Amino acid sequence: MNIIIRRAEKKDCPRLLELIQELADYEKAPHEVTVSLEHFEESGFGANPVWWAFVADINEEVEGFALYYIRYSTWKGQCIYLEDLLVTEKMRGKGLGKLLFEKVIEETKARNFKRMVWQVLDWNEPAINFYKKYNATLDPEWMNGILDF
Repeated sequence: MNIIIRRAEKKDCPRLLELIQELADYEKAPHEVTVSLEHFEESGFGANPVWWAFVADINEEVEGFALYYIRYSTWKGQCIYLEDLLVTEKMRGKGLGKLLFEKVIEETKARNFKRMVWQVLDWNEPAINFYKKYNATLDPEWMNGILDF
């Protein structure tokens, strides 16, 4: 198996949206993905990109991704927020998640940021166990605030 971890390109966007839908299905929120391909492409590859991603490419097929953006902490300064990390169901357990996660860690350090943050659902035991291998702090105190318009 020839695994290549590379930066996402605009041509990957349709596949990334398929994987985002797979993640939404897994997270029991299949109808929550409403972003259009055009908006997604513009947001990542337009004049002012707001997200970046790494993909796990196996034989020219994207089988996983880690999508992140820059977040600002008034206490810590800029940090990377890992929005989504997904490996297709058929490719789980082969080390792709580790490679993608570590690539985002590498990116965080290369930018001299002091922090990388993300969220994980409290019922997602495989993900929780994965993050614990990195001695990550999983903070149960903070609640998410959301306003939809």
